[in-house]
Amino acid sequence: MFPVGPAPWPRLRVLWALWALLVVLLAPWRLWAIQETQECTWQVVLNNLESVGKNDAIDHFVDQELYTVDKVFDLLVDAPIDRDETYLGFPYYLKINYSCTGEVSSEALVRKGHLTGLKPVVLVTFQSPVNFHRWKIEQLQIQMEAAPFRSPAERCDAEEVCLMSWYTPMPIKNGSVVMRVDVSSNGLGPFIPNKRFHVNINGFLERGRDHELQFTVGNELFHLIPRHFVNVPSRPLWYTVDQTPVLILGGIPEEKAILLTDTNFKDFFLVELSIDSCWVGSFYCPQASFTATIYDAIATESTLFIRQNQLIYYFTGTYTTLYENNHGSERWVRVLANECIKRLCPVHFHSNGSEYVMALTAGKNEGYVHFGTITDGLVSFKLLPRDRSVCNAILVDNCSITWAVFIAGDYNLLMLVEIVGPTSSKYFQVVSYDLVSDYLVVLYTIPEFIPDARGLEFLMILGTESYTNFPMVPKGMSYNPYNNLLLIWGNFLLQSFNSENFIYLADFPKELSIKYLVNSFRGDMAIVTENEEIWYLLEGSYQVYQLFPSKAWEVYISLQVLQQSSRYAPNETMVTLFYEDNKLYQLVYLIDNQQGRLIKRLMPVEQLLMYQQISKEYVLERQGSHLTLSFSNFCPFTVMRLQELPNPQIYTRQERYRAQPPRVLEPWGFHSENSLAVYQGLVYYLLSLHSKYDKPYADPVHDPTWRWWKNKKQDQDYYFYLANNWRSTGSVHVDMTSYEKIYDLKAENELPERIFLDKGTSYSFSVFLTTRKPEVQHGPSFQVLSPVDLAVVLADPDCIEAMVKEKVLVNRNSVLFWVTLSDKRSCFDQGISGHHLMKTSMLVKVLGSSGHCFQNTNRGPRMQSNLMVPVLIGCPPGKRLAFDITYTLQYNRVQNKHYFDCVKVDPEMPCFLFRDIFYPFFLIQDLVTGDSGSFQGSYVLKVVGGGPTLDTIKEYSEEEIYRFNSPLDKTGSLIWTTENTTTTEDLAFNIMSHNSLGIEWLCLENSPCHDTIPHNIFAPEFFFKVLVSNRGVDESTYCDYQLTFLLHIHGLPLSARRAFLILLVSASLFVGLVILYIVCCLLSPYMVKVCNILRWKINSIIGLESNYTYSTPSDSRAFSHSGTVSWRSSRLNSRVVYKGAEENKAET
Repeated sequence: MFPVGPAPWPRLRVLWALWALLVVLLAPWRLWAIQETQECTWQVVLNNLESVGKNDAIDHFVDQELYTVDKVFDLLVDAPIDRDETYLGFPYYLKINYSCTGEVSSEALVRKGHLTGLKPVVLVTFQSPVNFHRWKIEQLQIQMEAAPFRSPAERCDAEEVCLMSWYTPMPIKNGSVVMRVDVSSNGLGPFIPNKRFHVNINGFLERGRDHELQFTVGNELFHLIPRHFVNVPSRPLWYTVDQTPVLILGGIPEEKAILLTDTNFKDFFLVELSIDSCWVGSFYCPQASFTATIYDAIATESTLFIRQNQLIYYFTGTYTTLYENNHGSERWVRVLANECIKRLCPVHFHSNGSEYVMALTAGKNEGYVHFGTITDGLVSFKLLPRDRSVCNAILVDNCSITWAVFIAGDYNLLMLVEIVGPTSSKYFQVVSYDLVSDYLVVLYTIPEFIPDARGLEFLMILGTESYTNFPMVPKGMSYNPYNNLLLIWGNFLLQSFNSENFIYLADFPKELSIKYLVNSFRGDMAIVTENEEIWYLLEGSYQVYQLFPSKAWEVYISLQVLQQSSRYAPNETMVTLFYEDNKLYQLVYLIDNQQGRLIKRLMPVEQLLMYQQISKEYVLERQGSHLTLSFSNFCPFTVMRLQELPNPQIYTRQERYRAQPPRVLEPWGFHSENSLAVYQGLVYYLLSLHSKYDKPYADPVHDPTWRWWKNKKQDQDYYFYLANNWRSTGSVHVDMTSYEKIYDLKAENELPERIFLDKGTSYSFSVFLTTRKPEVQHGPSFQVLSPVDLAVVLADPDCIEAMVKEKVLVNRNSVLFWVTLSDKRSCFDQGISGHHLMKTSMLVKVLGSSGHCFQNTNRGPRMQSNLMVPVLIGCPPGKRLAFDITYTLQYNRVQNKHYFDCVKVDPEMPCFLFRDIFYPFFLIQDLVTGDSGSFQGSYVLKVVGGGPTLDTIKEYSEEEIYRFNSPLDKTGSLIWTTENTTTTEDLAFNIMSHNSLGIEWLCLENSPCHDTIPHNIFAPEFFFKVLVSNRGVDESTYCDYQLTFLLHIHGLPLSARRAFLILLVSASLFVGLVILYIVCCLLSPYMVKVCNILRWKINSIIGLESNYTYSTPSDSRAFSHSGTVSWRSSRLNSRVVYKGAEENKAET
């Protein structure tokens, strides 16, 4: 068995000084626990729409589709909402409660908290996606206040409410599948410490036909059998840091099963995988035996990888928020089927929009690495090195790659190569392979034997030192990209910051062998040996601490026994060790009272180091008639505070929105399902405004929420009046001030999680230290010789620099250090906002204090004096270039003395007249801090597309872009020109700035806008697709600002040929009309005469028909004769009358 606790359980033979020691240790910072206050903690679960109000409902994040809440918003007649918008809701809620130690029921506690004004505040942080080519890189948060909801399932006659909880929407964001949920109190009610939860989307679950959840990777096993964990060695947990929503862990003996979790092992599933379990042995892939055990398991953002025997499988989850098209797998996919894979190696950090995994081969392809790339869930492998194996490159006959590390920032592959010499002797080398240049070189040859440190903590390997008889047996490597620390481990520890010069850490015993390392990438790491010992290393120091087994662990376990903790048992086995939020956690299988359970618990590193330090350094002193304990404190200071910290958002690039639930018109303040649906829709609309704000034309007000309330602010008092008089429709009041973006977050008393530095920017703060034993020196001036020294260690001193100023405060026995970290403008080219950032770090440490200084908090001791902060150099996320349409219109109107918009006015895209000089202006907008100012740098403007209508816009080729924009063009294709004489180095394009003389539109003969055909009676129009970029012409920033926008130009002139043709046609039409008019005037009398004759003929015919008479058939002849006579007389009369009329006309 591999116990995590001491074996056997600590006996009662404890040192008599232990109890006094515990009193000394615990009294100063545990006094608050003796009081009657209860220790409380938040409880958060996920509920879908159907589970709201149900007591024990717990759901997992599977559904990713939104639903409409328009029916609820239709009820809000008098509310400041936009009725033309579609309001959607998220598929889940966060249900929030809290519990406290003691016998009081949680239902009563929640009721008490509600009646005393307690309201949980939830902060949801969305993790940026891996593929920045598809999604925008941003650090986004939304802060929501939870809404109280009374469970409809429980009714009480004696009380107003029996069972209640708080609810907030659980928002999702395209491109993000990892969410952190931080729950805190609003400051009222009981004291509840802040707590963090991980709520991730599980793309490996789906709903079956009966709507029950089922796994797509296999079948869930509902019973944890002891043989799966007892006497089973621990194994490492491998995943892409900060990007993986689902973690997996193999190593269950003789079972093709894994542990799977989407909450960082707050809860978990045991899943039997649906793989074929083939065993393909061959002469080039010898296999001693077959096993169903999953040995290697790696999780990435969307894909799971496993190794069983010599075979590799992967499974891509269903994540509609990551891909436009779902790439989810239907079954496990076997890759490299013809290869003999002996090991999978993880790549802990993503790069260039992809994640990576490496497979080490044996057999026929020994000496190669299969390098896997995962992009948007699509997996591909390539064989490296490309031309020849590592063995051939280093000129050896027999070699084997033991481990591989990929340094993404340098596109460099480090390999630990085992070489068998001619005499069958083995030695190891560190080999570097450049993926870009295909260059391979040996960096370091590891000594054959362990050096003799002669009592030193560390030893610099120079080749002149003496060695012991213990052979060095390397087993793996670990690399931290933030501080460039490379560790080679086995039965030793070698560290290097340049991969060439190594330091041997002598504190680690050579009799032990390391099984795996667990790196926090924040300045410390844990070491697990083959016999399950746990050691601890602070990066930047050379001392290795043994955490388990140790006397400090025995003391800690004794305290847990006294407190009757349920998280420790006499029989326990560690399953894995991992970091979460810079804290070290264990996954442990406990057997207590013949019952086995798997739990996640905190590894108390700080407490163990405290106990270890004090247990070694104490003496007995006699004071009077009794003995007292005296302890030596090796911490050189008593107080350490960080002061003068700047506002964090400008450096952390964290965007934060605030949303509060709508006010309900209900006496007890409880929400209904409808009001919660309104809350869902408002949060969705707030986040949709954020996503839509990244548009080329800048709004007059630099705030995404401005468009929401711009037409409703004048009615704010009216809505407030309705709410105060309980007249709001739907019994819900939406307060406009409750939905906003926060730009002024204040700094806490700690360094930020990370720092982004643009070109030449700096970050400043101060460190206040109160010394323990000052030394006073008398001389020309009275001063205190400070026994404390502050060091700032930079991972890349060629790229960043630190300046430290010291001030001794004699009267306070303290020292104040001012620290300024600055970028040196030398290590980064221009890049897109948030893309290809360079990783480095700053370590602030008080000399001689590593592992000795702790700060007591209500959450336990916290280590001080070693403050490591990751620094990212490049263009920070959240900066953009925008077209300043407001000032552009104003300035153009002043310069051109007029402004003519299009006939059809589009407020989102105003028009500009062709014959006017065009003066464009741009803004640099900071989406994080809310700053917006005129772009003062240089830029290149190019027309990269266009068309006479929005539907006919086409992209131009590189050759066309050159002809249409370059002043060197001789083909008559220029679209525009300028009087500026500044050009790029190759003279190909003009360089513009905010002081430029403006743009004159040309549209020469061979340009696409020449001779545009008008579609109506108005002048021709054209839409230009314009690209503005400062790359290569602006040295004031690392940001490669690229803005593409449409420019609407009207009043384009016609070509001479088309103008002459139109003139000719118009003149012809005019002359034709004139001639037609003259002809009509000359022929009008004749036409009148003809018309009169024609009229009289028609009248005569009508009159003749009216004089017809009818008779019997016998008189038909008479009838016919009389009719003939009558017709003739009528004709004669008409002639007489017509002739008389002409005579009368002649007389007149």
